[in-house]
Amino acid sequence: LGMKGRTILLVEDDPLLRDAFRLLLEDAGYHVVEAGTAAEALAAAADARPALVVLDLGLPDRPGLEVARELRQSAATAHVPVVALTGRASAAERRACLEAGCTAHLAKPVDPRELLRRLPELLG
Repeated sequence: LGMKGRTILLVEDDPLLRDAFRLLLEDAGYHVVEAGTAAEALAAAADARPALVVLDLGLPDRPGLEVARELRQSAATAHVPVVALTGRASAAERRACLEAGCTAHLAKPVDPRELLRRLPELLG
């Protein structure tokens, strides 16, 4: 896998959290593209063609699940795994994530080690 296969789009509106995740992912050898809003996320996804999207569902401009649905509807990103980060770990929330096309769902506060452990299987 070249760097292309290891590009992760990190969508998180909290800059501190985003920094922490970016450092962790970069340390693990991934190339990270960051976005803080739904609009930035969709533009970055089209541009960077990431291998995986880590998507915070609580975005300031639009719901994260709408972003997930749009990623699924675009030919360029339809196949890209999406990991939803959500503050609510309920069964209903998980179902909503899966229905929107998310591949996996991690409840916040997310254990970074858990995310790292799951990335290889998610990246397939």
